[in-house]
Amino acid sequence: VQLQASGGGLVQAGGSLRLSCAASGRGFSGAVMGWFRQAPGKEREFVGSIHWIRGYLRYVDSVKGRFTISTDNAKNTVYLQMNNLKPEDTAVYYCAADCSWSNRPVCTSWGQGTLVTVSS
Repeated sequence: VQLQASGGGLVQAGGSLRLSCAASGRGFSGAVMGWFRQAPGKEREFVGSIHWIRGYLRYVDSVKGRFTISTDNAKNTVYLQMNNLKPEDTAVYYCAADCSWSNRPVCTSWGQGTLVTVSS
């Protein structure tokens, strides 16, 4: 499966962005998709994931209440709605597919990143 993430950009603190991750190719064989991010000089961090068959959602504590993952199954697309953005949310965001359902998911398919920059 090929993943294409988009929607990043520059936004002021308190603003919102919606990231999209479109899948093409053979489609998803796994039920879990995840979002990750990597800030400059830091390790990649798990942001959240969705089990899109069962509708389960999981988020890292730092984004709970601000970020929401959703899917459009007909479009093979997963979204990350980010509200009330903070400068510490600045990072390259990645989507991943065929992930394990875990607080530290292991994923086998990765998209290219999309940069989110939050100015203070």
